[in-house]
Amino acid sequence: MTSWLDLPEDTLFGLHNLPYGVVDTGDGRCWVGVAVGDHVLDAGAAASAVGAPFAHLLAGPLLDPLLAAGRPVWRQVRTALTEWLTDPAFEGRVRPHLHPRAAVTPHLPFTVCDYVDFYASEQHATNVGRILRPDSAPLTPNWKHLPIGYHGRSRSVVVSGTDVVRPCGQRKGPADPAPVFGPSVRLDIEAEVGFVVGVGSPMGSSIAVADFAEHVFGAFLLNDWSARDLQAWEYVPLGPFLGKSFATSVSPWVVPLDALDAARVDPPARDPEPLPYLRDAEPWGLDLALEVRLDGHTIARPPFSTMYWTPAQMLAHTTVNGAPTGTGDMYGSGTVSGPDRDQRGSLLELSWGGTEPIALPDGTTRTFLEDGDTVTLTATAPGPAGTRIGFGEVTGTVRPAAGG
Repeated sequence: MTSWLDLPEDTLFGLHNLPYGVVDTGDGRCWVGVAVGDHVLDAGAAASAVGAPFAHLLAGPLLDPLLAAGRPVWRQVRTALTEWLTDPAFEGRVRPHLHPRAAVTPHLPFTVCDYVDFYASEQHATNVGRILRPDSAPLTPNWKHLPIGYHGRSRSVVVSGTDVVRPCGQRKGPADPAPVFGPSVRLDIEAEVGFVVGVGSPMGSSIAVADFAEHVFGAFLLNDWSARDLQAWEYVPLGPFLGKSFATSVSPWVVPLDALDAARVDPPARDPEPLPYLRDAEPWGLDLALEVRLDGHTIARPPFSTMYWTPAQMLAHTTVNGAPTGTGDMYGSGTVSGPDRDQRGSLLELSWGGTEPIALPDGTTRTFLEDGDTVTLTATAPGPAGTRIGFGEVTGTVRPAAGG
C-alpha cells in the first residue's frame, strides 16, 4: 500500500498499523487520534469531513464509544482509515486534520473500568521463585494449570510520561525484629503488554478462548511499577496490594488486534495439557520484541513469544467463573521474560534479587531504581510483507517519596 502522505520508509506507524490514541494540541480539546508516520490524524474530524456513518463514534474525547461498537465496526473503521490515507480522492478532506505527532500531548485513551494483572511468563515466574524461595520448587503447584492473576487498582493507571512518586509503606527484612515504615528501597519495574476489552460479557457468562478477538480491541505497553520490599512483607497470604497499587503506566497508542495478524505465533508447548476451557482454539501467541531502557541505556530485550499463557487464555480464565467484563476493562500479561539474562523484564531478575548489580554504560550500577531514574519500554512486531509495526513507548520518571 502507498499513501498520498509522505511516510518515512522505516516508520513503525505505517498503514499496516494505524494505532488509536487520545491527544490534544494545547487548546484544551482532547480528541481521538490515529498515528500515521510522523503525524496524528484527528479521526473524528476526518470522519465528519468525508461523511462517514461512524463519525459519532470518534467524535468524543475517549475511545470508549468505538471500543463498545464491536468487531464489525472496528474493521469498518480501519478499512475506511486505510482508504482515506491511500486514495488521493480523499486527500483534500483529510489532510487538514493531520497534526505533527511531536506537537500533540497524549492522554489515557479510554476509561479504565477494571484492571487485572497476570503472571504468565514461565521464565519470569521461575526466576522469581528461585530468588524468593531458593529451597522450594520455583513454580507453585497451580502455575501450569491456570493463568495466575491479581486485581489491580484502575485509578492508579496513568499514561506514559506521568511521573511516579516513590511509594511508602511497611517493609520488613528477614533479619528485622519488626516492620518499619518509610519509602520503598527496592522499587522495580515490570515490562508487560496490556490488552483492552471493547465488548464485555454479562455476569454469569464466560468468554471462550475462541471468542477472544470478538471482545478485545487491541494491545498496548504496560509498566507495572512494583515496590518489592513492600510486596514481600504484605503478599502472604492474599497477594499484592500496596506494593503494586501506587502506579501502573500505559503507552498512549492502542494497536488494533487486526494489525497483529502477522505477529501471531504458536505459544510454547504446555505440559500438562490445560483443562478444556483453556485449550487453544487458534494461535494467539504474539511475536513482540520488547526493549527496556533505564536512563537511555538498553538493559533488556524481553520476547513476548515465550509467554506460557496467551491473552486469549487470560481472558477466558478471567470470566470462567461468571465474572462480568465491560468496555474499558484492561489486563496485563505480567512481566515478560525470556530464557537469557538480557531478556529479563524486571530489575528483580536482572539484579538477581539485588545480589548482582547491573552495570550501566555511564559507569554507575543499579539493583533497583533510584530517584530521578527514567524507565522507557518500547516494542515492535512483524507486519505484512516484511514490515515492522510499533507500539510507541511507555515512559516514567521516579520522583522522591512525598515529604522526602
